[in-house]
Amino acid sequence: MSGDIPDMGMTTLGALAEPNRLNIVELLRDGPLTVGEIAERLGLRQPQASKHLKVLSENGIVEVKAEANRRIYRLRPEPFQALDAWVKSFQRVMEERYDNLEDYLQELQGQNRPEQMHENKEE
Repeated sequence: MSGDIPDMGMTTLGALAEPNRLNIVELLRDGPLTVGEIAERLGLRQPQASKHLKVLSENGIVEVKAEANRRIYRLRPEPFQALDAWVKSFQRVMEERYDNLEDYLQELQGQNRPEQMHENKEE
């Protein structure tokens, strides 16, 4: 992908492309949860939730903290900051294109005005 945005790779997007993993990320947006809480809220079996959390962890999207016999998962901000920067890079490009389109449309309007004035005088 882009060399301009470090830490923003296909692995982040690939990990988020799977619907259950995206749902897990959306749950964790509201705060840390245990694997059991995630499994229950999403209607998954705990081994399924653990498998998805492992992928998210390996891709640096979540981090896990062990407390007694529970594992608590929370989102890491860095991948989302990189994703935000990546999306904003497209925003700048699109704004430039809209500005160019606006300039072009104003130019066209300026070219049509004298013709319209000439047509109105003939009537």
